Amino acid sequence: MDELHHECGIAAVYQLDHLDHTQSGKTAASARLIPRMLLDIQNRGQLAAGFTAYDPTRRKLLNTFKDLGTVAEVFRLNHPAKFENIMLNYPGYAGIGHVRYATCGLDDLAYAQPFECPHGRKWKWFTFCFNGQLSNFADLKEQLMEKTDYHLARDTDTEIIQHSISYELRGEVKPNFVDVLSNLAEKFDGAYNIAFLNAMGDMVLARDPLGIRPLCYAQDGPLFAAASESVALANLGFSNQQIYSLEPGTAIIIQPGKDPEFHRFASADQRAHCFFEWIYFANVASKLDDRSVYLTRKRLGEELARLEDIPIDEDTVVVPVPDTGKAAGAAMAHQLGIPAQEGLIRNRYVGRTFIEGQNRENKAQYKYTPLAEVLKGKRVLLVEDTIVRSTTMKALLKEIRRRGQPKEIHVRVACPPIVAPCFYGIDMSTTHELFASRFEKHAEQSDTIQQTMAEDLGADSLRYLPIDSVAYAIGMSEESLCRACLTGQYPTATGTQLYQIAMQHDHHSTGRTYESQTTESLVR
Repeated sequence: MDELHHECGIAAVYQLDHLDHTQSGKTAASARLIPRMLLDIQNRGQLAAGFTAYDPTRRKLLNTFKDLGTVAEVFRLNHPAKFENIMLNYPGYAGIGHVRYATCGLDDLAYAQPFECPHGRKWKWFTFCFNGQLSNFADLKEQLMEKTDYHLARDTDTEIIQHSISYELRGEVKPNFVDVLSNLAEKFDGAYNIAFLNAMGDMVLARDPLGIRPLCYAQDGPLFAAASESVALANLGFSNQQIYSLEPGTAIIIQPGKDPEFHRFASADQRAHCFFEWIYFANVASKLDDRSVYLTRKRLGEELARLEDIPIDEDTVVVPVPDTGKAAGAAMAHQLGIPAQEGLIRNRYVGRTFIEGQNRENKAQYKYTPLAEVLKGKRVLLVEDTIVRSTTMKALLKEIRRRGQPKEIHVRVACPPIVAPCFYGIDMSTTHELFASRFEKHAEQSDTIQQTMAEDLGADSLRYLPIDSVAYAIGMSEESLCRACLTGQYPTATGTQLYQIAMQHDHHSTGRTYESQTTESLVR
């Protein structure tokens, strides 16, 4: 699936024994881990990357480096000398980093994270980045702009968070971080994992009370690290036993000379983990909230096999759409006792269509190369992770028929139909853009409707997974997952209000729902 925009990813490192500055190179060695970690979560955003390093031995206590492009492009990873030069200019024993895709705001450098806010007082000089999306962004923006002396330089929820933190840091006394986060939690609606670092060397990592987006951490001796996904920590050398998921509504606070402390800043009686993290977003090697991404996708493929009813013979072959369809496709083929073959070869030097966001149909035509050697004359079970807008799938099916010449193409989707927008960090905020919602307003599609959808796509048949397969595959209860895009039932008040707005606009809206008007307008 290559039509869905990722949100973002965050990373953080802290050398806990930093007070010993006699060991040359130690401070540089910890901050330089950030680009490596960001590379492991590059799947979460390819628009921009950056990091901030903290070093008390230099005049510029916090120093931020960021740019547009992939991690490799920003940090010049393919040019060792240039990478080393960047690291030498941005040393530090603590750092935070970010990869971005724009679900809110423009695609330019001004929106790249981290955001650094200089100040003369060290505890008011801070940098931060976040993963997620404030669904009540429009309301918070309106509240700020009602103040005649207030100005927003960027149209993004990141700046809203920046100003909210700055407001909490006002006054002459350094506030308690738990109180700061508690106050923010009362204002914010949506998904927000925050990495914060100030010029005193204080680091704060916080996960929103619903736990919509994942956040993992690990510690081995003096080295502490955190990231949006466990794979970034595992590839640093942390063992599986050292890696944990941060509990929702919980913050990790690290201050110089102290061990990490864990504090609850908001009640977390309800869980709303985004199921899409397991089905699509996350690296297949990651574990999120103690659930394996790979095993989840494997079980989804087994569910597809259980529901399969087309004739299976020696001319039937499973072809996964690379790359996120591979685990489900292989498991489906194994259960059916038929081969899973690479009938589509992905050109890895072509940018991801969901990141680039333009001319999806044209890009799909050269992103995948159909292999006639695998496809010709075959009954193909084409396994996809999900279908959102259908543009890419239609173009892909056309190319498979033209170049691969299969006998039949049966599309199998390892996910239920997406029928409702997301307001928590996935760039699908309107109903009119969603393929499945054009046919039915709920995810339990009848066989007749699915056949109509198949004909629209250009496939011989189409089958989605039922909704209850999601919780089963992940190994979580339905109540602990956010499945709003499948059901239209949202875990937050603003999400529910925005859905009503989206339904009112339906096929007439062209912009993102949460940017088009405030939720207040709905109830006036």
